[in-house]
Amino acid sequence: MSHPNLPTTEILVVADCWQSEPDAEAVIQRAVAAAAASVDEDVAEAEVAVMLTDDAGIRTLNSNWRGIDKPTNVLSFPALQPEGEWKPGDAPRMLGDIAIAFETMRREADEEHKPFDHHLSHLAVHGFLHLIGYDHENDDDAEEMEALETEILAHLGIPDPYADRAGTH
Repeated sequence: MSHPNLPTTEILVVADCWQSEPDAEAVIQRAVAAAAASVDEDVAEAEVAVMLTDDAGIRTLNSNWRGIDKPTNVLSFPALQPEGEWKPGDAPRMLGDIAIAFETMRREADEEHKPFDHHLSHLAVHGFLHLIGYDHENDDDAEEMEALETEILAHLGIPDPYADRAGTH
């Protein structure tokens, strides 16, 4: 079943550790679709690439792109958008890339007593929102982004991931 506003989500598994979670790709597809369906942004005919990596891979990305030499759970790399309006027949518009690290994500899920697929869904939604311009650089933006994440995850039957943190990010 296709929704007219949904982007194409390509998933690349580059770390063997993800083999222990065979449903990860379906979880991400569902999360990105829910996020796309919940925002006003036109993401139809667009593409998102998601790389499932490990801590070593994401540490390299984090170091190279953000100057932070440590692993993190998720990174988003919004694509530069071409000038002018996209028209049917044009090449697909890239929204950008998302990278998710297995070990950090698994550890966080375990520490926060969350099911793996719930935390993975949250990180996929979080990464997607970054691709379309949301951020959490200040308290107001963080509050807006967290509220939207919570709403999207509720549509997926996933409890508020921020409930225990009282609005901190």
